[in-house]
Amino acid sequence: MKGIELSRAYFEEYGRPMLENEFPDIMPYLAAGLFGSGSECFGFDDEVSTDHDFEPGFCIFLPDEDIVDRRAAFLLERAYAKLPKEFKGYRRAMLSPVGGARKGVIRTSEFFAEKVGSADGILTAEQWLTVPEQALAETTNGEIYFDNYKEVTRIRKTLGAYPEDIRRKKLAGNLLLMAQSGQYNYKRCLDHGEEAAAQLAVFEFVNSAIASIFLLNNNYKPYYKWSFRALRALPKLSLEAEIMEYLLTTGNDGETAEEKYYAIEGIAADVIDELAEQELTDAICGDLEKHAYSVNDKINDAEIRNMHILAAV
Repeated sequence: MKGIELSRAYFEEYGRPMLENEFPDIMPYLAAGLFGSGSECFGFDDEVSTDHDFEPGFCIFLPDEDIVDRRAAFLLERAYAKLPKEFKGYRRAMLSPVGGARKGVIRTSEFFAEKVGSADGILTAEQWLTVPEQALAETTNGEIYFDNYKEVTRIRKTLGAYPEDIRRKKLAGNLLLMAQSGQYNYKRCLDHGEEAAAQLAVFEFVNSAIASIFLLNNNYKPYYKWSFRALRALPKLSLEAEIMEYLLTTGNDGETAEEKYYAIEGIAADVIDELAEQELTDAICGDLEKHAYSVNDKINDAEIRNMHILAAV
């Protein structure tokens, strides 16, 4: 059973009745669901995932103390802690749900402030440029089981995707890194006899290519160990995952190196086609560097446009 399925089933059997029966007075201000850190929040969990942090449970989100006071929060915490310790063969960890846990009773403002540095989800341009992408992914993944107060839903919607100028700035930087590492430095490193450096160039290219593809899908890239799983599920350019896996897992000698160079150029060509499809570039060529600067030039906000092209990567 997937973690999100386990969570929802546990909530429906025990959590919802507990809230409706014991806390009808504050139910209008609560939300419940499961999102945030952990493979189960992305749907990426499997049998290996059950070796840690895998348990029946859910999050109860409540607004600040001026709406739901400290005593009500304390009673909620106690009620959550008393829920059955075992469900469908899985046991809950014997940990307090208070203070940084992934499940339990959580103040909405504290959750989002910890993740992205903003209690209400409203970010400045500088914050959008610097907040780790995986943190943004963790604020918008998972499921909401109910949200009576609508605060959680509103903040998640606010953080749902990069503002367009931010998306373009991050895309421009990653395209430039793709050009430098893959189209230029990979072959030069090999010409210098630096095979290890060539493979580092491959890693840099693949990392930037994955970031670019997520941006072209208007989707946040999760933590690196899940990036390939998430990449394969994207609607656009997901087939590049197989090619990039080949680039990462092969050597750099002779014929293989030549094949890898053409694979890099193939990925670059596909990315350029998608840039043109979305009208993100005015350049007409196969040079990713030129496309990077064209994407940057099309940013509307002059302050963001005039930042260093790598300011967001």
